[in-house]
Amino acid sequence: MISQFFVLSQRGDNIVFRDYRSEVAKGSAEIFFRKVKFWKEDGQEEAPPVFVECGWCELLPCEGVLNEDSLRKNFVLVYELLDEVIDFGYVQTTSTEVLKSYVFNEPIVIDAARLQPLGPAAIFMQGTKRMPGTAVTKSVVANEPGGRKREEIFVDIIEKISVTFSSSGYILTSEVDGTIQMKSYLSGNPEIRLALNEDLSIGRGGGSIYDYRSSSGSGAVILDDCNFHESVRLDSFDMDRTLALVPPDGEFPVMNYRMTQEFKPPFRINCLIEEAGQLKAEVIIKVRAEFPSNITANTVVVQMPVPKYTARASFELEPGAVGQRTDFKESNKKLEWGLKKIVGGSEHTLRAKLTFSQESHANITKEAGPVSMTFTIPMYNVSRLQVKYLQIAKKSSSYNPYRWVRYVTQANSYVARI
Repeated sequence: MISQFFVLSQRGDNIVFRDYRSEVAKGSAEIFFRKVKFWKEDGQEEAPPVFVECGWCELLPCEGVLNEDSLRKNFVLVYELLDEVIDFGYVQTTSTEVLKSYVFNEPIVIDAARLQPLGPAAIFMQGTKRMPGTAVTKSVVANEPGGRKREEIFVDIIEKISVTFSSSGYILTSEVDGTIQMKSYLSGNPEIRLALNEDLSIGRGGGSIYDYRSSSGSGAVILDDCNFHESVRLDSFDMDRTLALVPPDGEFPVMNYRMTQEFKPPFRINCLIEEAGQLKAEVIIKVRAEFPSNITANTVVVQMPVPKYTARASFELEPGAVGQRTDFKESNKKLEWGLKKIVGGSEHTLRAKLTFSQESHANITKEAGPVSMTFTIPMYNVSRLQVKYLQIAKKSSSYNPYRWVRYVTQANSYVARI
């Protein structure tokens, strides 16, 4: 049984990632990377092909014939194969002939002569899913005077983002898993037309959307791949990016999409940890919101593992801090910093003083971190995917149902190394 599957690059960022059973912590790839990277520095030989960490079996490639570039360029094909081969962690089939009838993406061939293959542990020495909490997306159905049900439709653009920062603040990987979720309270099941950005492109055509303007502004939207609900008709999608459908009962995903083009992350995280005398250390964590000031993030939680021999921690917040809390989770040796809300453009700082039960004989940064962050940002999305209009077929001239279009961004795996 396979709980989690991932392939890391030489820098430690995810090239391929699948979490089949949600049984392993989201930071397992980072734990694996750090364990392999520091294996030799800890006075041991190369990391073995198989080892156990935190109770889970970890595997290393013994000899690779693939390379990082070929995996990145064929990730859609790789994901399609993984989805067919493994179901909820259990291998279904590995037969090439059987898979040919289900997998339709063509491979992108890379010139292997100019690329180095993925080797064993030494590669590191170089230098699901969609739905957020119900409070964000829960549809509220009101009644009109006289007890009649109000005619309305909700469309939610929900994006879960994964970002990994290097210790120097550079973005190692960034990814968006998004969905357009619809819930209809319209009587008679009228036809709906939903228009997206006209300059929406499907498939990686290169370029970057780092020239960020605002979450409400339009701009080039480049998605790596997407799929649609069976009720969606794509007759005019190639021409004007319009989806036509008769919504089924209940809530359903109109469209799922994935984007790995570079985008401006909503938060920047800076972290410093250094010794402050015998058996003491000081941690400074700074979080800056990179989105506009008319946007507010809520339910923000920052966590950082500290050395296992940390006995206690004391905290110092910035003057005038409101709606913030701190805690030292002694059971799992983690610092936790909660912020009720963060306004766009603001910066917040936490200082923590650690007291150790024993003297450290190693680099303290090897035994602490990474810093991880969870958050929810309503009315904001990094991909710039927009619903331009929502058209409902009229039953009569007086028929004008309520239309609600909402955006929300949440952290899936938001990590900064130290």
